[in-house]
Amino acid sequence: MSFRGSTSFNGIPTSNMGYQRGPYNSSVTASKSPMTKKIQSEVETFLNKIEDLTDHPIIQKLKPHTPAISRFFIVATFYEDSFRIISQWKDQVFYLWNYRHFPYYFVVLFLLVVSVSMFISATMLILRRRTVVATAVLCSCIILQGLVYGLYSGSFILRNVSVIGGLLIGFSDSIVKNRTTFGMLPELNSKDGKTKGYLLLAGRILIVLMFVSFTFTKNWFTVILTIAGTICISLGFKTKLASIMLGLILTFYNVTVNNYWFYDSSKRDLLKYEFYQNLSIIGGLLLVVSTGAGELSIDEKKKIY
Repeated sequence: MSFRGSTSFNGIPTSNMGYQRGPYNSSVTASKSPMTKKIQSEVETFLNKIEDLTDHPIIQKLKPHTPAISRFFIVATFYEDSFRIISQWKDQVFYLWNYRHFPYYFVVLFLLVVSVSMFISATMLILRRRTVVATAVLCSCIILQGLVYGLYSGSFILRNVSVIGGLLIGFSDSIVKNRTTFGMLPELNSKDGKTKGYLLLAGRILIVLMFVSFTFTKNWFTVILTIAGTICISLGFKTKLASIMLGLILTFYNVTVNNYWFYDSSKRDLLKYEFYQNLSIIGGLLLVVSTGAGELSIDEKKKIY
């Protein structure tokens, strides 16, 4: 996103039941020991209890407001970046003009258009107004700023891709129920349902890419939980549980590591950038908890089969 730093500008059924294959006996390969079944059942019960916490009365009271809160979290980084460009206008112009060597008038026009576009589009996405345009504009701002500011490092790219994933999830939530059925109950038509499913699938995959770099600097227990969570979200298996787990992990590290409010130097800018980008990803995960994984997921298939 926008330039961060001081004037020194430093760093940024295959079940085998019913038939045999080769020498293997189906009755042997398909069977499980009573102990294995018991452990599997206990683990499943435990995981279901954790997922059921989302049905707690307190959570249910907050549930109607969860989508709006999630969308605000998703676009928080765009508000922060828009205000930063305006409040540090001279530094932003100086950096792009003198260090990136772009023409002066191009720099002024670019910063003005990007800051205004991010603010307006973020507000539109929260209010669910012209969400296609708003999402496209915000995604374009991420890509253009990456090119103009020269943010080519792996961590920046993965983080920005994850923010795009959050935007796609936010956009999928805005697809309105546009058909009325018996009893005046609205529902998605099949076309919108498939579109939403594809958007959620793309959003789920993109939003967890940031955790690839996130896990490298954490302890082994966090690494195991993070890897398990990213796989589950990508596949759409136990999606709510995995989203809650990754959201809590990211929230913990965001508050304890990216605590920019304790700093007053250039480090504050970088921590603030990471804090709000992580907040956007947390918002996407929170929205997944609220909306579910969508049609293209193991969770949805389990309901059918």
